[in-house]
Amino acid sequence: MALSWRTSSLADRHRALGSKLEDWNGMGTAWTYAKDMVQDHVAIRTKAGLMDVSGLKKLHLVGPHSSAILNMVTTRDVTKIYPGKSAYASFLNDAGHFIDDGILYRTGPNAWMVVHGSGAGHETLTSYVVGRNASLIVDDDMHDLSLQGPLAVDFLAKHVPGIRNLKYFHHMPTTLFGRAVLISRTGYTGERGYEIFCRAEDAGIIWDTILSEGKSLGIIPACFTTLDMLRVESSLLFYPYDMSQMYPFEHDPPGDSLWELGLDFTVSPGKTDFRGAEAHYRQKGRERFKIFGILMDGNVAVDMGDAVYAGEKKVGVITCAMVSSLTGQSMAIARLECAAAVGGTKLEIRGKTHQEAATAHTLPFDDVQKKKRTAEG
Repeated sequence: MALSWRTSSLADRHRALGSKLEDWNGMGTAWTYAKDMVQDHVAIRTKAGLMDVSGLKKLHLVGPHSSAILNMVTTRDVTKIYPGKSAYASFLNDAGHFIDDGILYRTGPNAWMVVHGSGAGHETLTSYVVGRNASLIVDDDMHDLSLQGPLAVDFLAKHVPGIRNLKYFHHMPTTLFGRAVLISRTGYTGERGYEIFCRAEDAGIIWDTILSEGKSLGIIPACFTTLDMLRVESSLLFYPYDMSQMYPFEHDPPGDSLWELGLDFTVSPGKTDFRGAEAHYRQKGRERFKIFGILMDGNVAVDMGDAVYAGEKKVGVITCAMVSSLTGQSMAIARLECAAAVGGTKLEIRGKTHQEAATAHTLPFDDVQKKKRTAEG
């Protein structure tokens, strides 16, 4: 693994499971384990899996100007987010192009936690804090353990009073196995799941206890790459792997609009006072491509970067693909020209070693009405 400046306190546990701890966001992350990740996918879809997603960046924004700063740099109307609630938001640059996404957790009147991935969220917040009555704190001591799957709530209900009443995109401070934690009803799987934020010194005992006590329920450790299988089914994007930073335009510089990515829903209705807002609204109806689904006719896995054709014209590229061991379907997320991004359009995938007949398909493939992740009780 390359040298990193961030360390998971669970590194030895990941190595024991066969991980080489590949770098992500400067932290050694368990991209794979010795076992087949298909087991992890099945566990999360049918039972539950536990992942270490501590490579996400955790920032605390505090002070009287904290809400105004977040309101400027993200697409959400933060006045609608009360303590105990969170929201998924986008960060844009001045050109109205997507540069990061993250979850905004309101933890108090003048206190927020922002959790984001590989984009420019941290740098953007840093630039807006300067000269204002607020402080931004990077918290690499805080670890993030993600327990995802239909049985996650049954396990946690034995230890956390009131967990069944915690609504989607809400969070609560509590204790788990005698350790102070913040539990959030969020995740990146399309299943009902929970993120457990804890101190680094407590991560080991929480990880071990969940896996030990949850073994009888079928809860297993899941590697990070399993998220690629889950996100294809559930239409969840991953910066920069679905973006023009990875698949550049022929003539334009990198930069995608929310309309092109299908993330325009992250803009609160009527909101105009955020960075890049004017450019964002101006780009509506001027999409150069759309993020769309593709369903292959066979059950052969295609690869990221494979070209998508309609007849003899190249109309897109595969950004992430998988074959479901539960349904046998081969499916993918793709960047498609707008004319091809219509359900039922006949396509062909052309890779280095294969050609596959395919059909354009609306997203998501799984749980279209999002009933699983929002279930109550």
